[in-house]
Amino acid sequence: MKGCGLPAAWASQPQWCVLETGFGLGLNFLVTWQAWKADPLRPRLLHFVSTEAFPASADDVLRSAATHPELVPFAEQLQRQLWGLLPGFHRLTFEDGRVLLTLCIGDAKAMLREQSFEADSVYLDGFSPQRNPDIWDLHTFKAVARCCRRGTRVATWTVARSVRDALAQCGFVVKKTTGIPPKRDNLQGEYNPAWEPKRRCSRRGAGKPPAAS
Repeated sequence: MKGCGLPAAWASQPQWCVLETGFGLGLNFLVTWQAWKADPLRPRLLHFVSTEAFPASADDVLRSAATHPELVPFAEQLQRQLWGLLPGFHRLTFEDGRVLLTLCIGDAKAMLREQSFEADSVYLDGFSPQRNPDIWDLHTFKAVARCCRRGTRVATWTVARSVRDALAQCGFVVKKTTGIPPKRDNLQGEYNPAWEPKRRCSRRGAGKPPAAS
């Protein structure tokens, strides 16, 4: 969140969309949701879109949050809706429809090519490029870029040269920043290509991927 300038960046906005590669145990979503709820200047709508090839069980998601007591109330609500995550798109709703979670179960590149939304923030997550190279390759970043507007902030924990080069090739301007221990460096930047990006939808956040829950 800090790497994407949140929560300050979304202050008083009508809506905010976060794209994440690698839902994992859902901690990024839970932390973002918690920050949204605690912020008096929060946007009216928070839409969190996340890809995941191998979804964790609902019980594992709840267990992982147990070490963060402040997240447990949110994790319990998430657990109740995490069922039937077959390949495809799943729309989960919270806070009377003001928080949306779209889970894209399957290959990140294939899932994102079907999207028509515009992200305001991007969390690049997942296992390391050495262990899971597919989610860090050029084609995945091209798919991510297609869901971005000029100025979309991006943040990730990895500073691998291959990742930096691929992001630059896709129009992201990134730089190393001081990391969170034990990481010495993190990576932050924004989508600011030298070319004019194609419009993905008529207005920010207008496009919505299909729900299949």
